Amino acid sequence: MGTENRFKMSQARLDELKQELEYLQTVREKEVAEQIKEARSFGDLSENSEYDEAKTEQGKLYSRIAEVKNLIENAEIIEATTAVGKVGHGSMVKVRDLEDNSELTYQIVGSQEANPLKGQISSDSPFGRGLLGHAAGETVTVEAPAGQFRFEILSVEN
Repeated sequence: MGTENRFKMSQARLDELKQELEYLQTVREKEVAEQIKEARSFGDLSENSEYDEAKTEQGKLYSRIAEVKNLIENAEIIEATTAVGKVGHGSMVKVRDLEDNSELTYQIVGSQEANPLKGQISSDSPFGRGLLGHAAGETVTVEAPAGQFRFEILSVEN
């Protein structure tokens, strides 16, 4: 299978997904089935908004179960880098934007763990790819859809 169908993540993220799947298939599925059963007891299904809502919830649940299963089946575990001083998966990187002189700190993570608002940048993003393999003191140019950006790497913690 090609890497384009793989989802990069840490072992911890894979474990979280497995726990979520377990919860969805046991606890949550029973809760939704009970909602449907209760809504059916209200009578005429054609005008039963509780039944419609429960069926919609069931559809969302099954969709999420399928999504989580796909993520688990196509997970590609990425190990934290062991290269001292080089940016890799799991690295905390402090950079200075050479355009506005602002300093930012990011963690390089797999695509399934990325959360820019929390400072977690995917290694598959233009910024993440641009930083990989570089060390403190180096200047990198990142090609992004909005243009080129230049950063100085101030520090790397692995």
